[in-house]
Amino acid sequence: MHKWLLSTIVVVACAMGVYLMATALPEKPKNEAADLVEGQELLKITATNFSFDSNEYHVKAGTNYKIKFVNKLGNHGVEFEGLSLELDGKNPESEFTFDTPGTYEIRCSIMCGTGHNDMVAKIVVE
Repeated sequence: MHKWLLSTIVVVACAMGVYLMATALPEKPKNEAADLVEGQELLKITATNFSFDSNEYHVKAGTNYKIKFVNKLGNHGVEFEGLSLELDGKNPESEFTFDTPGTYEIRCSIMCGTGHNDMVAKIVVE
């Protein structure tokens, strides 16, 4: 009798494991470029604790960009100094055309801790 009970429990546990693995699989990565309109480029800025994913971002003057901001670790925002543009967790996307060539600083716009003042990068408009 115990053999049948143990066998049934093992089979049910295996079936449940297969079900959970099949339904909890992560989604396929989304092609972010598919959402762009013709002639538009993607600028993705990712923030972690006290740094951005790049020290410099290069963009082309006169080109329309879809800017996506991602908080990977911590609570951050990004402010584009001199461009009247700010993104954060509540407003993570914007469309913007960089018209004037030059170098612009971006900074974290949300006080995020002791390394907040070090969260600086540059946008180079060529």
